Amino acid sequence: MFNPLEIKKGLYWVGAIDWDLRSFHGFTYSTHTGTTYNSYLLVDDKIALIDGVKDIFFPEWRERIRKVIDPEKIDYFICNHVELDHSGAIPQMMRLLPKAKLVTNQRGKDNLLKHFFTEWDFQIVKTGDRLCLGKKTLRFIEAPMIHWPDSMFDYLEEDGILFSNDAFGQHYASSYRFDDEVSFDLIMDENAKYYANILWPLSPVILKKLEEIKRMNVPLNMILTSHGLSWRKYQDKAIEAYCNWASGESVPKVIIAYDTMYASTEKIAQALLEGVISGGVDAKLYRLPISDIGDIIKKFLDAKGLLVGSSTVNNDLLPSVAKFLHELKGLRPLNKIGSCFGSYGWAKDIVVKAMENTLKESGIQVVPSSLSFKYVPSESELKQCFEFGRKFALEVKKS
Repeated sequence: MFNPLEIKKGLYWVGAIDWDLRSFHGFTYSTHTGTTYNSYLLVDDKIALIDGVKDIFFPEWRERIRKVIDPEKIDYFICNHVELDHSGAIPQMMRLLPKAKLVTNQRGKDNLLKHFFTEWDFQIVKTGDRLCLGKKTLRFIEAPMIHWPDSMFDYLEEDGILFSNDAFGQHYASSYRFDDEVSFDLIMDENAKYYANILWPLSPVILKKLEEIKRMNVPLNMILTSHGLSWRKYQDKAIEAYCNWASGESVPKVIIAYDTMYASTEKIAQALLEGVISGGVDAKLYRLPISDIGDIIKKFLDAKGLLVGSSTVNNDLLPSVAKFLHELKGLRPLNKIGSCFGSYGWAKDIVVKAMENTLKESGIQVVPSSLSFKYVPSESELKQCFEFGRKFALEVKKS
């Protein structure tokens, strides 16, 4: 029922497809199509199993492996990352691997012990170490905080294949395994969403690791990821995108995200939108309670500007706006400008000041003179909003 895929002679995809997953990291990241947990079997004189799957997918994983070899013949299980979507089924699998060494780095061992409290036969590796399987050799590259302290890449030297674990992956379930089997726009969109919602705060670390891989001066004929589709045609485009995102590059685009109670804040948002567009800048408008925060954050990844608005309730932000700003603060976006707007009844400026403070804490440069109007904005006040949007567009274009 569950068939492996031969990627090339002696190398197989033996992972699992989670068609039903709709959120990841709690409910912080929407996964509209599901995801995959990619695992790879490398068959040489010695046999290595690379990366694992979530615990409930152990039967699927086991069946795919058994269609290639008897699991008892596996010599090495390589754990590149201890997060449970990759390590959850390790205890079940290790019971089938009587002679296998569990290969990981020191942080990986420490974290596996803290998760599973089991002393397996560990083999500790570090950057530059090699594992010879016969005709094939794996070189290990520690990649701490991409996106856990234990994260690691493996490079198959003879074939120019990088096992990148979470890097370059996407939460995307499909019957396909590679980038050239779907539209380029689709995979890059999913790639951006993964980066924006998970890896964005780690951009300085990612940039250094990309520079390190470039200095290795080795071919990257394939990048085999631990989630979603792997790369065998557009890997240069994937790396280029990561370099751009990690460097904080952006385009003239504005994201407007807001919530409203009685349409006052919505009127301000609409006027701002028209003003930004009149300034010659692309803009997207999102009402937060009916929009997907993960998708908004994806759109903000390469946008230069952000305008956030809220009505006032109980001397505070509306919950949907507070949630959005909380997510944004943790992601620490690079090289962005922003401002705030809102409406109030009697608690003047409390909401816009709170939003401004959170934007500053997120690392976003706040453009002065946020907009705040009492009750319903008048025609003259809406003209003021339009003009603010136009001037904000000019700031976006020159930044």
